[in-house]
Amino acid sequence: MSRWDDAPLVGRADELARLLAQVERAVAGRACATLLAGDAGVGKTRLLDELGRRAAERGLRVLTGHCVDLGDVGLPYLPFVDLLRPLAADPELVPSARSNPVLTGFLAGHPGAVVPVPPPGEGLDLGRPLPHRASPQPVDDGRLQLFESVAALLCELSAAGPLLVVLEDVHWADRSSRDLLRYLLARLVDEPVAVVASYRADDLHRRHPLRPLLAELVRLPGVERLDLAPLPDAAVGDLVRGLASAGLPESTVEDVVARAEGNAFYAEELLAAGLQGEALPLALADVLLARVEQRSPAAQRVLRVAAVAGRRVRHELVAAIGELTADELERALAEVVHHHLLVVSHDGRYRFRHALLREAVLTDLLPGERVRLHAAIAGYLATHPEAGTAAERAHHARESNDLPGAFTASLEAASDACCVGAPAEQLQHLEAALALWPAVPDAATRAGRDQVALLVETAAAARTSGELHRAAGLLRAALELVGPDGDPVTRARLHYTLAQALVRVEDHSGGYRESSAAMALVPAEPPSELRTWAAATHARMCFSLNLLAEGDAAAEEALAAADVLGLDAAWSDTAVSQVRSRPATDVGAVRRRLAEALERGRRSDDVDVEMRAWFNLAVDRFEAGDVPGAVALTAEATERARALGVEWATYPAGLRHLRVTALYTVGEWDASLAEADALARVPEMAAHVRAAALLVLVGRGDPAARDRLAWARSLVERVNAHYLLSLVTGAAEIDLAAWAGDAARAVDVAVATSARLREVWRFDHLGVLRLVATALGAAADAAAAARLVGDRPTADGWVHRGEELVEMARSAVEVFERSVGGMGVEGLAWRARVDAEHARLTGKAAPELWQAAVEAFGYGHVYEQARSRRRLAEALLATDDRAGAAVEARAAHEVAVRLGATPLREAVEALVRRGRLDVDLPGVRPVDPAAVLTPREQSVLALLAKGRTNRQIGAELYISEKTASVHVSNILAKLGASGRTEAVAIAAARGLLT
Repeated sequence: MSRWDDAPLVGRADELARLLAQVERAVAGRACATLLAGDAGVGKTRLLDELGRRAAERGLRVLTGHCVDLGDVGLPYLPFVDLLRPLAADPELVPSARSNPVLTGFLAGHPGAVVPVPPPGEGLDLGRPLPHRASPQPVDDGRLQLFESVAALLCELSAAGPLLVVLEDVHWADRSSRDLLRYLLARLVDEPVAVVASYRADDLHRRHPLRPLLAELVRLPGVERLDLAPLPDAAVGDLVRGLASAGLPESTVEDVVARAEGNAFYAEELLAAGLQGEALPLALADVLLARVEQRSPAAQRVLRVAAVAGRRVRHELVAAIGELTADELERALAEVVHHHLLVVSHDGRYRFRHALLREAVLTDLLPGERVRLHAAIAGYLATHPEAGTAAERAHHARESNDLPGAFTASLEAASDACCVGAPAEQLQHLEAALALWPAVPDAATRAGRDQVALLVETAAAARTSGELHRAAGLLRAALELVGPDGDPVTRARLHYTLAQALVRVEDHSGGYRESSAAMALVPAEPPSELRTWAAATHARMCFSLNLLAEGDAAAEEALAAADVLGLDAAWSDTAVSQVRSRPATDVGAVRRRLAEALERGRRSDDVDVEMRAWFNLAVDRFEAGDVPGAVALTAEATERARALGVEWATYPAGLRHLRVTALYTVGEWDASLAEADALARVPEMAAHVRAAALLVLVGRGDPAARDRLAWARSLVERVNAHYLLSLVTGAAEIDLAAWAGDAARAVDVAVATSARLREVWRFDHLGVLRLVATALGAAADAAAAARLVGDRPTADGWVHRGEELVEMARSAVEVFERSVGGMGVEGLAWRARVDAEHARLTGKAAPELWQAAVEAFGYGHVYEQARSRRRLAEALLATDDRAGAAVEARAAHEVAVRLGATPLREAVEALVRRGRLDVDLPGVRPVDPAAVLTPREQSVLALLAKGRTNRQIGAELYISEKTASVHVSNILAKLGASGRTEAVAIAAARGLLT
């Protein structure tokens, strides 16, 4: 694992820009200074290292001095001796220093050996005259000559070029160094010198000697303060991924990000320990506890109470538990606050400055002391309910081994979470209660329900919060607890509820078995609520397996009974299942039926059924080609889900995914990205929402696409039943490989993902069309490149692989039309694209097929229509219709620019240059056909034609991979190509390959 200070700088672009502006000010001949404040480990040194490197590249001489913590015994002027050490090593830099007796010992590293020197006569030159000589002079206590000499030395050095002076950790500076810094910043005004002094903000208690100096310095002209805040979570995530030598599970990254709280050093230590919340790295704990151990016993007592109480603690609780007198408590609290161990929140409560500090204090507690403190806090909260929440009381009771108290409080906390619309927290508390059930003798009495009922309640919370596999597991546990001889009514309800959970994880066969079991346990007559829901669920399971006759019979029974019994939720659920079971023959009738289902769902107060109706209404619009209508409906539905507190349940997550996709389709890419990333943490079964942003990231050529793709791929491997995630991830990976010219990867992913989709969606796997079309495009590019260089076997091989893809697409269409019916507009568009790419694979221009693809995507898919226009332009150019090609290229380019679709834009521009089309594009000039490659570039091109990677090219030519990459980039630029395959094709067409 690399160190964070060796990794690329992340999350500090704004701060670095401000510091570089100070550097530019020095270059312009004006002195300036920055006081850089930040907590320990937040990244001050890394930022200053980057600043030093940039400043050196800009032509500045960089001098760096470090302060060291030597306690009360400091070495005078240590940072300045360190800073000026390069001058002692090379006296020619400042010749006057050798003849200045004041500096002799200083530059030799012995400032303490400097003896008082008589005041210089009028003729003694202390260096170039400094500005503002009339400014107040320090008391001449024997140091004035030294201060003047150091200032003159810096002036002489800056005369040869701008100077950057960096002083690190000045919170440890001795008094003499602080005085010299004050003098220099007051004196250096019109010199090309930039000074940056860093210090730890968390070390500056109220009596720290640096505080008054800082207040004085910021009032000087040209001096500004820069506070280095904790890194944003996204930046810490980038840092952690960069530190790891191999791929990390996203859960590990998220854990480190949450615990580090923006501190780069903490992030490195947590990652190096390989932790996911189990413990605190020993080295980091020692660093944190060192500050605690410096405090008084009373202050340490306050910190222990606060650590056990939680991240935030009320004054009254500390007073009640701390066992200190009022005066002792006030002094102890003042001490820990002034030394930045605790801070006061806006609500008056105390909190630890950093969560890891609390962890360190907790780790240091003896087990007995920790249990006693938890018990005391639990008792206080029980007698003072207004002082905390049921969740807090449950935690402290559990930690003090009061299991009955923890059980009761957990149930109360679950009820509180349900009331405020927080299903994830409700699930957490209910599962805690379930875990405690065997240890609490009177659990059923305390809960007011039996264990089966609690399992069902917990499963409902799991389903609402998007934890679908967990919900199914809880329901299976409930069925096992009831047993085969248990109450038939209870068993039937559990069977159909489990069926509803299984269909959400794509286990349609399992769902059918469970709904069939429910139907067998409950008689059809007389009509009952239990039988109605069993029939409604069974109808849905049958439709999912294309058992239409059996499904219709169950649906009609459920609809009739629901009307008789007034069960609006069951009617709504059944109507949606029946309407969506087959293609619509009367669009108006279908939408009226779905609208009625939505109205009944809302009226029934069944949130899950209501959300299902919303989802299917929106899907109906999208599939019909009314993408703007789908955008509007998903906006209304996701807002409704948010208001109900069920954003990540199955159908709300599906609605958000559909919204991300619809916005992407209509070309609102920024809004699509924002919607996908609305929440940083989502349940794994809602991961397809974030993964859908891959379509935009890949389309824009954003480097972040690879990281998100790796995250999504890791989830695909772990969450086996999440097939929509597989589709989104596969489509993005194929596109990424295609733009990179990696046809083999594109085809392999298409084949593997298509097989996965056919396994679960036996009758409707039209998603295969998209996968095939994009992979087929990459195969066609590879075949064309091989054909141009006369490599017939390779070309034939790619045609053979492409034909396999085409057969997969044809099979998907045939199964769908036989089992379901006619395709919607999106399916028709992708089939048209497959036909056009198939023709290109075999070497045919076929502009009529590409025209058909352009028209098919005209239903509202902005980006794919533009991509089809690019290929249409190529086909028209191949048939010598240059005017038509120019029109299509211009239209495709306009869309690419508007969307920020860099790969598509570059591909269109390359086509315009290569074809010398009459298209006025900014910065795009036709390529000179006589462009000549250097001998090395010709060698690289020959290896490119053989399909070699940069690493393989480097190995064969005895150059580095990076150098090979530079040559490849030069070749692409000279030939006006957007990719490696296109470069080979262009070179072959011009006779540049032998």
